[in-house]
Amino acid sequence: MAGIWIFAEDYEHNLELIQGGKELAQKLAGKIVVILPYNSGNDDKAHDCIARGADEVLYLPPLAEDGDFMACIPLIVSEALQEKPDIFLIGSSLRGKELAARIAARLNTGLCSDCISLKPSNDNQSLIMERLIFGGAAVQRVAIPTRPQMATIPPRLFFPAAVQEGRTGNIRELPPAPPSKVKILGKKTRTHESAALTEARILLCAGRGVEKEEDLSLVRELADLLGAEIGCTRPISDEMHWLPEECCIGLSGIQVKPELYIGIGVSGQIQHITGIRDARIICSINNDENAPIFAVSDYAIQGDLYKVLPLMIEELKKSK
Repeated sequence: MAGIWIFAEDYEHNLELIQGGKELAQKLAGKIVVILPYNSGNDDKAHDCIARGADEVLYLPPLAEDGDFMACIPLIVSEALQEKPDIFLIGSSLRGKELAARIAARLNTGLCSDCISLKPSNDNQSLIMERLIFGGAAVQRVAIPTRPQMATIPPRLFFPAAVQEGRTGNIRELPPAPPSKVKILGKKTRTHESAALTEARILLCAGRGVEKEEDLSLVRELADLLGAEIGCTRPISDEMHWLPEECCIGLSGIQVKPELYIGIGVSGQIQHITGIRDARIICSINNDENAPIFAVSDYAIQGDLYKVLPLMIEELKKSK
């Protein structure tokens, strides 16, 4: 095997993908290559990647102030055509998925998006990949006959790779990107909440059962007492716009893995259940005894959230 390439926008996600690459490399021979943004003369992250399992780090060149990140695609494609990696894993962010699709098209190869499982085939010659389909109701198994075999990987599918003392590797910079016809005319800052949600140990999720926007104050008070983060279902973010869309949990939003998830007025449609399927403990509060979320809950409270939440808040205040 010629190698396993890795790229993610978020550095911590890169470390997770390195661990995934190391697990694959145990059966599929080949070096692990990590692609990082421009280093600005600081190689700390590159050396850290090598210490955790990378054999080579490729630095992307700096972009012009009005340059678009997609200008790096020709560089990555050119390098891939020369080095011929067998596997290319890319972090499943919005930009990562766009990047992966464009690279796959230029390399004339296949791509498994939002892959939830990677394992070598029985003959150790290729990858068997799995992804959710039909709103999470079924699992599709994918094998790509062309090379590289590409997949986008959501956060926390793997634990971050551990440091191994004494490892060495190669670090090099890719040549400057060719001029791009795409120019950035302006930028607007945007609050990103999804990172906090994906890392949260305790997560509260507000659903359609919350009747008014001001009633989210109950959820926030409970979250403060528990040291929790707050997410929501699609209607809360997209229809009512009470919370940012980055807070939406589910198949078309973010997937979370908290130690404790508490659904507050969440019915539990399959699209949402897909986003919380890896939570260690699922607790739900709903006044409908037939709410689908009860079927996947470890603890279910059938009752009016406007009565249950004040009682929970009161008890937590007593224990402080």
